[in-house]
Amino acid sequence: MGKVLYFTGLSGSGKSTLAENFQKYLDKINIRSIILDGDIIRKGLCNDLGFSKEARKENIRRISEVAKLLSSVDENYIVMVAFISPYIEDRNNARKIIGKNFYEIYISTSLEVCENRDVKGLYKKARTGEIPNFTGVSDPYEIPKNPELIIDTDELDIDKCIKKISNKIF
Repeated sequence: MGKVLYFTGLSGSGKSTLAENFQKYLDKINIRSIILDGDIIRKGLCNDLGFSKEARKENIRRISEVAKLLSSVDENYIVMVAFISPYIEDRNNARKIIGKNFYEIYISTSLEVCENRDVKGLYKKARTGEIPNFTGVSDPYEIPKNPELIIDTDELDIDKCIKKISNKIF
């Protein structure tokens, strides 16, 4: 069974950027991988779900089942999941579904930095009430208690982040 790298953190923290750059690194060393990105999955597999706590729970359950299936392709395959996943309970459920090859990677980035990186204007819309249940503004983000790895994208450049992930999983 392959590995599942489960990137979690606020919107704009760098989850997808790290996953994309780590995938480029893996390509260079001939390791196959795939990225399951929250924004993309919400447009397809989970387009019937909203953003209530129950809908988010189902969103994470579905993606965890997909990640488990994909990671079973072979022992060298790496599945990267880039989801906000705001609730500890849902991330713990993902860990149970996926099993022993689950690596929770908390992207620890301050709310201020995430808002400054917000190219889509989502935080601004959330602060004016246009987007309800927005994680970090009107809905909580529960910081992981025991992730396998914490990466602070406020402090580390992309190359140092990639090295930190590589050192943890290999």
